[in-house]
Amino acid sequence: MIIETLSTFPDMFDSVMGASMMRIARQSGALDFRAHDLREWTHDKHRTTDDDPFGGGQGLVMKCEPIYEACDDLFAAAQAESGEKPFTIFLTPTGERFDQAAAQVLSEKKHLLFVCGHYEGIDERCYELADASYSIGDYVMTSGELASMVIIDSVVRLLPGVLGDDRSAIDESFYEGLLEYPQYTRPAQYRGMSVPEVLRSGNHAAIEAWRREQSLLRTALRRPDLLESAHLSESDKTFLKTLSESPKSDD
Repeated sequence: MIIETLSTFPDMFDSVMGASMMRIARQSGALDFRAHDLREWTHDKHRTTDDDPFGGGQGLVMKCEPIYEACDDLFAAAQAESGEKPFTIFLTPTGERFDQAAAQVLSEKKHLLFVCGHYEGIDERCYELADASYSIGDYVMTSGELASMVIIDSVVRLLPGVLGDDRSAIDESFYEGLLEYPQYTRPAQYRGMSVPEVLRSGNHAAIEAWRREQSLLRTALRRPDLLESAHLSESDKTFLKTLSESPKSDD
């Protein structure tokens, strides 16, 4: 997969893209990452990418000219390289709420381009370039660079061969619309706290059943809203019904 970013602070990506899973993905060839400096498409001596908003107000708004010119060039380069333009994503508080389902969809694309906002936002006309717009949550951040890193991480880990065990991505929270079950490792006893006996039993069927119930329990207690769209079997629904009829307790 090719992932490109367009921003006013491309150096922000250096540490994230050069460490841990991202470094491994790039070294293995699963990921080709390219960060572009929006200022390369400006034409004044100050390399200006922002200006005062029409109508007044505080802060600055990112100008449309550099973004359009940059996308013109990046789209043309992609067409020459692969025959199709990149799937273009804008990071904005007004975008669709990003979730695991969106991560899965993006992981199936061959080429992504993230356009990262800054300051008070982006000239509205630029959104004509977007194939999708995302927000990573209902809070304010300084820049779209940080949001794009979050999305890139969630997408890259889904690429085949990136994780040491491909089932790791399947077992994690949100993959089936549920929170992940509790995890433990050695020692079995620590400061009076024990690893559940079933996890040490060697009975894989019992372990899977326990994990599913714990996942359902944790989701019901902490994120009940997720159950509305989760993939639930009849046994899952029976368990949740039994749970709703009994006194609530945390896991």
